Amino acid sequence: MSERIIAACDGAAKGNPGPAGWGWVIADSEERPQRWEAGPLGRSTNNIGELTALQRLLEAVEPETPVEVRMDSQYAMKAVTQWLPGWKRNGWKTASGGPVANRELVEEIDRLLSGRDVTFRYVPAHREDGDHLNAIADRAASDAALTQQADGTALGSAMPVPEPVAPAREKSARAKKRTAPGRPARAIKAKFPGSCPCGGSYAAGDMIAKNGSRWGHEACASATAAGGGTA
Repeated sequence: MSERIIAACDGAAKGNPGPAGWGWVIADSEERPQRWEAGPLGRSTNNIGELTALQRLLEAVEPETPVEVRMDSQYAMKAVTQWLPGWKRNGWKTASGGPVANRELVEEIDRLLSGRDVTFRYVPAHREDGDHLNAIADRAASDAALTQQADGTALGSAMPVPEPVAPAREKSARAKKRTAPGRPARAIKAKFPGSCPCGGSYAAGDMIAKNGSRWGHEACASATAAGGGTA
């Protein structure tokens, strides 16, 4: 039998519903990250992001490999470990008689779990003493939701994902890194309209770049990188 691996998965939606994404990371038995992947979902919900992350993770793990899956979503975990048997007995109806939400995703996860050695572990999110693999999956999903771009080792990205610092310090540390003088800002085409830190707005299709911890006008981000700041 293959050695048990440790994995974590997470979903994100900026607005719920809003721009959404999913992410997972797979580690070895000593919890050292080995590979990861993240992808966009367009406009969707956090629950769909969480379930999609689990589905994509299970697809990435060989069926004969035992795996521990860490998640911070009680909804997704309970859906596939507690509620699923009852939903199937009731013809995919909830206890109140309504249709099961996200049924297609749940059915696919049920198929992927069949005959496999998979254990689930709930881990609290966004805590300084929290699980580091969950923090990586959370960041990967959040970045995919913001950029609406796929990323990961399968696409040639370097491994590992930069490990997040403690949540209490994460925002300031990431902002400092991304706004250091002379650091170029990578521009992408906005999938959704939004607002820039300068106070102005941008439309879907405009070129935007990261300015501190937020996305905004490419020109504003370039000015910040050059040390000029924003108005």
